[in-house]
Amino acid sequence: MNAAEQANNLSLTSQIAAVANLFKNTFPDAKPDLTPWRNDPDTREWLDPQSIDLGFHFPGWSPRLQGRSILVQIRFHQDIEEEQNRLIGLEVAAFNHRGEAWRLSTIDQWQIEGRDLPAQDIAEKVREFCRQVFQVFCPST
Repeated sequence: MNAAEQANNLSLTSQIAAVANLFKNTFPDAKPDLTPWRNDPDTREWLDPQSIDLGFHFPGWSPRLQGRSILVQIRFHQDIEEEQNRLIGLEVAAFNHRGEAWRLSTIDQWQIEGRDLPAQDIAEKVREFCRQVFQVFCPST
């Protein structure tokens, strides 16, 4: 679900802003987009209300990044006993003119997979960004 729609209290709004700032610190040319999903019935059918979705757009295609836009989905699980959402992981996907270029899931092996892989140092920056997001939502881990 769009980050702008999920920002419904001060704590969560601060966490979303922290994630956007972490990404900007990692990739200074990126422009954050707190509403990466369109607001139409077809798109709404596929939205996950247990996620916070942010987009980041670059001024042009980067051969080292292998993309010009990145979608970050921060995924949660509703913990009924504790009456709160628990972070389960991130899905990060880069897009270029051919569609999805590569994807990283922290829910699995933290491996970047796809047809157009980023440079190794960029891949490590993406992993470090993911580790920092975990610290934002789970500071004790």
